[in-house]
Amino acid sequence: MAELERPDDCCAVETQRDCCATAEKDACCTPGVPSCGCGEDDVRELVRARYAAAAGGGAAPALTDRRGEEVFGSSLYGGAGEDARDAVEASLGCGVPTAVADLAAGETVLDLGSGAGADVLISARRVGPGGRAIGLDMTDEMLDLARRNAERAGIENVEFRKGYIEEIPLPDASVDVVISNCVLNLSGDKPKAIREAARVLRPGGRFAISDVIADPDMDELTRADMQQWTGCVAGALTREEFERALVAAGLIDLEIRETHRVHEHAVAAIVRASKPGAAT
Repeated sequence: MAELERPDDCCAVETQRDCCATAEKDACCTPGVPSCGCGEDDVRELVRARYAAAAGGGAAPALTDRRGEEVFGSSLYGGAGEDARDAVEASLGCGVPTAVADLAAGETVLDLGSGAGADVLISARRVGPGGRAIGLDMTDEMLDLARRNAERAGIENVEFRKGYIEEIPLPDASVDVVISNCVLNLSGDKPKAIREAARVLRPGGRFAISDVIADPDMDELTRADMQQWTGCVAGALTREEFERALVAAGLIDLEIRETHRVHEHAVAAIVRASKPGAAT
């Protein structure tokens, strides 16, 4: 997801290393104030608060890199999603996962961290009336915005649910495709989120997301800056870390294809995989 401002001085680059050390956690974390040294629940609350504000018309995450080039948001969609323009204009993602998900009529699609609903609405059009698109988000304000966007677009085969991507509120083997647009890097437990995605996929199901990939030679100071840049979370995974997490979740046919650079030490990429077994 796009750049988030640091919540307090704890996440300043020059203090990041000590602040995020386990031994310094108590001193770093002010009760009730999420910061870079805090746990998964604090990460969730920080991200939730920032994107709730964005959904309500408040300060949105920056869409440009440090050179002023737009590397996130609606400009990446080109002509896609014209019939869901309101949702696309509110996008904060780093790619267009629906462009590589190979969606087919009648399929059920799950979008992790669906935000304003752009990728859900595009998916719903592609799978047709016999299919279904489900958006999962933890932010009430974003869910409300997505539902309004679906109503304005006249798209009915959609559903928006509240929940966490690390604890997907769906049964095992219940969806054909899992997509996501630059949300996984905001998770406090990325391998768990990937395992959950694999769990809900049907045999032969597909995983196709856009996300941020950290360069393998990123030093600690730069990673500290990346933590601030992505909202003081654990930072983006490297390609190797992503591959390990996908394999550990039982996924196969891995593909990680870089699309464009979003940071001096990170790129946006399409990440694809599949669940073993024959598609039904």
